[in-house]
Amino acid sequence: MKRLLCYIGFFTIAVLFVFAAHAPVFQVSTVHAQDLTPEQRAQLQTEYDQLQAEIAQWQKVLDDTKAKKNTLTGDVTSLTAQINKAQAQIDQRNITIKTLGSEITKKTATIQTLEQKIEAGHDSLSKLIREKNEAESTPLAMVALSSETLSSFFDDVQSIDTIDQQLQDLFNQLRGVKTETQNEKDALAAKQSAQVDARYKVELTQQQINADKQQKKQLLAITTNQETQYQKVLAANQAKAAAIRAALFPLRDAAAIEFGAALQFAQVAQKSTGVDPALVLAILTQESNLGANVGQCYLKDETTGAGVGKNSGKAFAKVMSPTRDVPPFLALADKLGFDPHGQVVSCPIASAGGWGGAMGPAQFIPSTWALYAKRIAAADGVSTANPWNPQDAITAMSVYLGDLGADKGGYTAESTAAAKYYAGGAWATAGKTYASQVMSRVAAIQQNIDFLNDL
Repeated sequence: MKRLLCYIGFFTIAVLFVFAAHAPVFQVSTVHAQDLTPEQRAQLQTEYDQLQAEIAQWQKVLDDTKAKKNTLTGDVTSLTAQINKAQAQIDQRNITIKTLGSEITKKTATIQTLEQKIEAGHDSLSKLIREKNEAESTPLAMVALSSETLSSFFDDVQSIDTIDQQLQDLFNQLRGVKTETQNEKDALAAKQSAQVDARYKVELTQQQINADKQQKKQLLAITTNQETQYQKVLAANQAKAAAIRAALFPLRDAAAIEFGAALQFAQVAQKSTGVDPALVLAILTQESNLGANVGQCYLKDETTGAGVGKNSGKAFAKVMSPTRDVPPFLALADKLGFDPHGQVVSCPIASAGGWGGAMGPAQFIPSTWALYAKRIAAADGVSTANPWNPQDAITAMSVYLGDLGADKGGYTAESTAAAKYYAGGAWATAGKTYASQVMSRVAAIQQNIDFLNDL
């Protein structure tokens, strides 16, 4: 059983869910790796295989101690195995990072060589084009008069055709080099992403080891004669779990979702989408803090898209796009049987200058919801997907994040998907801060998920 004593006294929901403020900030350091020799590569592979066997050994210890769960001896043994297994995984990932660093160095050198070829090709191309222009600017009659013999005349004419062929060959060569360069750049980006993902895992695993070591130290301080104290620890652990399960996500004018229920919905969706539930719950948490006016407007004018604030009655000119979103919104109202003028949607954000109209916990605009509605309904086994229904909303988020690449897993893929979820095509700039905040929440939420799974 993990994290037995670290949570004593932290039973309130308010404390449990301020974890984002304490989540680690992940920073990627730049590594200037040297190319590995064949001998070094072989040695690293041997070490990697040995660590793999060690990980399997400690996993067996963990499996064997399951029967002793909730006993002092069993918990200490389990923590020892978890610490040793995690350390072996760190060592293994460090080997991966070192190997990736070498491959990145080689890819960078290859790209530089290819770019030099392109530059040289441009110079040759400029020279041939000048020769071709000079040859074609001379009238054929002038070439004939300047040639001493008929044979030399035909040689001069043939040289023009030769230049044309050389140009064509050079064009083809440059196209090939450019394609090869792009392929190498794509491969380099993949290696760099893998390196970032591995470093992120190392950092999280190291934090887990530190926590487990502290818990093991505290457990060892409890002797076998202190059964009462140990039972208090178990009771505190169960209280912590109950508080997590009961914690609520305050989601935008929709019924609050318990953490346990939200997790269950996300885990069910994961089976078909491959998206990590922690990422889904992190974005749900992030989305609930985007603004006081979100989910507080009514659509009143279907022609212009204007509406009013739910509580203030304040007029808003751009509650919903009349061409893009009003038609699918009205169609959804007809299917679900709600009043389109009495159903809350998001208000427009004045600073952004765009339209409001986003619906439910996942904040899908009606036109986007319409694109996903059939897939969501099929996944949840309903006739019509409802954006205000917690399960449908979480399924929709999981499906959409999967389409954005989060199903690949890892820090890079999930961070990019979060940025795209927020900023669309401008994700590389406008979505970076949002993605960073989400990923901090992911690490903290995963700790709570692991805690519940370990009970």
